[in-house]
Amino acid sequence: MRRPLIAVALLYIGGVLIAGLPVPLTALFGVAFGVGILGLIWSKGRLGLLAGLVVLTGWINIAQRSAVLSPYDLRVRFGDNQEIVNIRGTLRESPARHVHHDKEKDRDTYTTLAQIDVGEILIKRGAVTDWQPAYGRITCTTKGLLPDDFFGGQTVEIAGVIQRVPGPVAEGLFDYRSYLQYQGIYHQLRVDRTDDWRILSSPAAPPLADRFSAWARKTLALGLPIEDQPLRLEWALTLGWKAALTEEVSEPFIQAATYHIFAVDGLRIAIVSGIFLALFRVLGVPRPIAGLLVVPIICFYAALTGWPASAIRAIVMAIVVFGGWALNRPTDLINSLFAAAILLLVWEPRQLFQAGFQLSFLVVLCIILIIPLFKRVGEYVLRPNPLVPEKLQPRWRKWLHTPARWLIDLLLVSIAAWLGSIPLAAWYFHILTPGSGPANMFAVPLCGFVLICNLSSLLLGAWLPFAAELFNHAGWLLMRLILDTSQWSADWPGAYYYVPMPSVFTIVLYYLILLTVLTGWLFKGKQRKWKIGGVLVLMLVWCGIWLHGRPVTRLTILPLSGGHAVYLQGPGRTNEWLVDCGSESSVDQVVKPYLRAQGVNRLANFLLTHGEINYTGGAQSIHQVFHPANLYAGAQHFRSPAYNEFQAATRGESVWRKPLSAGDAAGPFSILHPGPDDHFSKGEDNTLVLRAEINRTKILLLSDLGRAGQNALLNRGIDLHADVVVSGLPVEGEPLSDTLLQAIQPRVVIIADAEFPATRKAGDRLRERLARSGIPVIYTRAANAVTIEIRDGDWKLHAMDGTKYQAASGK
Repeated sequence: MRRPLIAVALLYIGGVLIAGLPVPLTALFGVAFGVGILGLIWSKGRLGLLAGLVVLTGWINIAQRSAVLSPYDLRVRFGDNQEIVNIRGTLRESPARHVHHDKEKDRDTYTTLAQIDVGEILIKRGAVTDWQPAYGRITCTTKGLLPDDFFGGQTVEIAGVIQRVPGPVAEGLFDYRSYLQYQGIYHQLRVDRTDDWRILSSPAAPPLADRFSAWARKTLALGLPIEDQPLRLEWALTLGWKAALTEEVSEPFIQAATYHIFAVDGLRIAIVSGIFLALFRVLGVPRPIAGLLVVPIICFYAALTGWPASAIRAIVMAIVVFGGWALNRPTDLINSLFAAAILLLVWEPRQLFQAGFQLSFLVVLCIILIIPLFKRVGEYVLRPNPLVPEKLQPRWRKWLHTPARWLIDLLLVSIAAWLGSIPLAAWYFHILTPGSGPANMFAVPLCGFVLICNLSSLLLGAWLPFAAELFNHAGWLLMRLILDTSQWSADWPGAYYYVPMPSVFTIVLYYLILLTVLTGWLFKGKQRKWKIGGVLVLMLVWCGIWLHGRPVTRLTILPLSGGHAVYLQGPGRTNEWLVDCGSESSVDQVVKPYLRAQGVNRLANFLLTHGEINYTGGAQSIHQVFHPANLYAGAQHFRSPAYNEFQAATRGESVWRKPLSAGDAAGPFSILHPGPDDHFSKGEDNTLVLRAEINRTKILLLSDLGRAGQNALLNRGIDLHADVVVSGLPVEGEPLSDTLLQAIQPRVVIIADAEFPATRKAGDRLRERLARSGIPVIYTRAANAVTIEIRDGDWKLHAMDGTKYQAASGK
């Protein structure tokens, strides 16, 4: 068999994938032992039994890592509950610092993140004051910056609130819970102050990676006047220093598809390996020995940057390739790639579910399989005129042949990598980057030159600081070029588009078509008609699924801090509405990423119900990012500064439509309140009340309508019946008075409340009153986002916590 490790890897991965089946761990070990014994006895069935044993190995490997094996496991002690606790444990690594710019207060806020292996826990409840054993790994989130004397390996005691890691607020947002679960972390400790940390015991010195990082940052700054953005990005590029990669800084790199240069992954390891391989070859070192010498260098480099998982993946791949050189074995890149996959997944099978692993291996696999065809294309482009003898070819063609070939090869590799990353980039980042090929033609070579300058500076900084300063200035200039070219590339028309998350079926079909067509496999062999027919059938199935989902209208209630937004997405580009948006921080943290996850690049319609900052304070950000084609607002005046500043900044723009009041219509919405002559003293009583009727399904949106507004709505004498009613919490009083609830007669009530601030948390009195009505009530504080899907007169509702409700419209 030419590539035996492909089958082994696929069988092992199959075992990892089916590990979610509820089979006891002891039963798995028993079956594996039986299969192994039977394989030794039954020679004819040995190959099939061996394949089954590989599957069981993958299954057992991941199952035993996620199984509850200790009575002191934190999952047993706490489950989904919250507790005020003190924990004692060991810092796995030095705490990481994150900065976020608060646009509303125009200041930076800091958060410190750390991972801790818990050994003891003290639950502050009743008379229980004894420390108890505990087992598990947690992530700790602390407001503020911890002092520099906290580092990995220390035993610490921390006071805070332990809870299960929260899931995403809405579909398409980053699933922090799943991300940590694949690292064996199920609980989070929230700490309000850095004073709640205490060191119990400490090693003599910080870890080598921390000491090297501090020294290297200082060395790379030699001769530079200030610590600015290009310098911090150099630290991120060379040292893996993530504090520089804030959301604002990262965005142009993501949009230009050049963000990968900041990961200590295959590209970085390949560049570092290439630098030292070229150096050794210039010194006359034979290739096998040069390969062996490079291995400890890249391992040392990864150790100094903290052994990130992406670097380990790249190093394993490099070791497999360099090992083949050293042993003078023929190198098969595909077999080596799957060998690296096996080694990594045996070490940590949960890597399979991480974006970095999937992108690394699928992109490299696509490059290996696609590049032969692309090379033939490159040779065709560069071929000389066959009718002109070589001696008569113009000199300029000979001079330009080598650089042109290098540039074309670089472009073709970038395109192959982009083709291999499209579905996974859409799945994890909701973005499509057609401009990534040209953008990476600038970024990747410049990245290599920056690494050369920075590594040279680190080698010379201790004994020849003048030379290190020269390299630092060169590195700074090159990083400035990377920053500017990435921003320039992101500004190209059509350089990127945000797209909805594709289905797993779509991703599999994409890779199947891409690889079978570009490798030519689909058109080879006697079975090519069957192969082509099978692919066509799968494409027809995909088209059927796509057409089946077209007539669905979705309305999503997004809970925000103290407010909520409603996003309506119907068939057709113009049937898209955003009602309110929350504060500016809510836009940055929830609304903007949610809209991008739905594939929104430009918003069709944006409607503001009133001026309260918790509902419309981020309107200017929405306008700047999504450029709504139509803007709607009520006719009433509000005292909110943010609301009035937004209207003043956009006054005169053609996107504004007629001010709305009772009796008007805007798309699918009918305006029920307030009337043109209504002027209430409280802004929440002047909020626009909307009712949407979609395929006979009626949805009433009350925002945070106060008591006076509710009474005015009732006094209009209009039909208020609705299938679903959505309401926030007014500042004073309660939403949905009994009289109003009786007039609406909804089948489901959605209360958009929040944990913070406390005034926007549904109280016991309100919950008890609504419970007496007998109507199902969903509170977004617990349920998170709620989505209503409407199709052919039927509708169904589901929330992020699993709550579901289904009914037929008008019945």
